[in-house]
Amino acid sequence: MITGIKGTRLRRAAAVAVTTGAMLATGALTVAPAQAATAPTIAAKGGYVMNNATGKSLYTKAADTRRSTGSTTKIMTALVVLKQSNLNLDSKVTIQKAYSDYIVDNNWASNAKLIVGDKVTVRQLLYGLMLPSGCDAAYALADKFGSGSTRAARVKSFIGKMNTTAKNLGLENTNFDSFDGIGNGKNYSTPRDLTKIASSAMKNSTFRTVVKTKKYTAKTTTKSGGTRTMAPWENTNPLLASYTGAIGVKTGSGPEAKYCLVFAATRNGKTVIGTVLTSTDLTSRKTDATKLLNYGFAQ
Repeated sequence: MITGIKGTRLRRAAAVAVTTGAMLATGALTVAPAQAATAPTIAAKGGYVMNNATGKSLYTKAADTRRSTGSTTKIMTALVVLKQSNLNLDSKVTIQKAYSDYIVDNNWASNAKLIVGDKVTVRQLLYGLMLPSGCDAAYALADKFGSGSTRAARVKSFIGKMNTTAKNLGLENTNFDSFDGIGNGKNYSTPRDLTKIASSAMKNSTFRTVVKTKKYTAKTTTKSGGTRTMAPWENTNPLLASYTGAIGVKTGSGPEAKYCLVFAATRNGKTVIGTVLTSTDLTSRKTDATKLLNYGFAQ
């Protein structure tokens, strides 16, 4: 009787072993694949992320809804400058009183503290534009690279170039009426469009170098021909200090725009680039971008 029980147990064990082997052979008992990353919830009203190499969309939230862009507008300002034919980054621009007056007239808008009468190179102005988000630097660049016999005409011309560039990129939900994001009601874009503008700008080596720089000290030429060492310009992009692989791009804020950030990072040869628009505060803007980068890399 005991032998019979043992025999039955052995036969059952053998059957289980055979069945298990068959299931393993067919993959029935293999470990289930990991769950796909869950799309994050963000505070921003709009968001978009894409693979920079392929252009594949990785995340969307109201990605094509037009919103105020704040100083993320300056990405296009820089792009227009860098697209100029025969561009000499070392050519000098004399800082005009109009640029500093503009800062004061706009409630002390973000600025690079440029000194009237100083001669500043185009390269330095790009750093002043993108790191401390200098509206005075933006004005100087628009005045320099616009066409016309008056400053107003040159600025209008430059803004026209910004819109032409947007059109050439195939962007249907973007319009600029300012060179720096201090708009007059018709300065808008979308998370998807801004991401595409940034992706285009990131093809330029000078732009890439500028936007990943944490701190830059400019040495300008004074009226008397001397050298002025400016106070260091620090990049307003918080991800450069907190997110491994961060390489840009630009912050923005304003009464209507709230808190915006166009961001990019590279890890293991993959670059993810994206935008959040109309986030609720500085902390949420950074958290939103971090979530979206993590999600983009998980795709």
